[in-house]
Amino acid sequence: MRIRRGEVRWADLDPVRGREQAGRRPVLILSQDIFNDRSGTVIAVALTSQPQRAGFPLTLLLTAPSLPKQSWAKISQIRTLSTERIGDRLGEVSPEELAQIVEGLTEIIGG
Repeated sequence: MRIRRGEVRWADLDPVRGREQAGRRPVLILSQDIFNDRSGTVIAVALTSQPQRAGFPLTLLLTAPSLPKQSWAKISQIRTLSTERIGDRLGEVSPEELAQIVEGLTEIIGG
């Protein structure tokens, strides 16, 4: 299974601690393809279908038509995950949305 940057995939996020996103949920893959292929891990952000009060840079409403539901990227919920936690592909975001998410992450962590 090849995991690509910009894909939305199912992931098993358990076990978690505190306010981390939990359970089987969609994630957006942020890491570059070569990293995904060689490291055995991916860097991803959790998605939710619940409308979010916090706006950008903490969350971003996704408009990708390939997603089965209206979704928000929870930019502040970034995780490094083993590829063993990654499941089926649900869709992908546009290069523009991916760039906005990376920009939001840069705003949160500084850069």
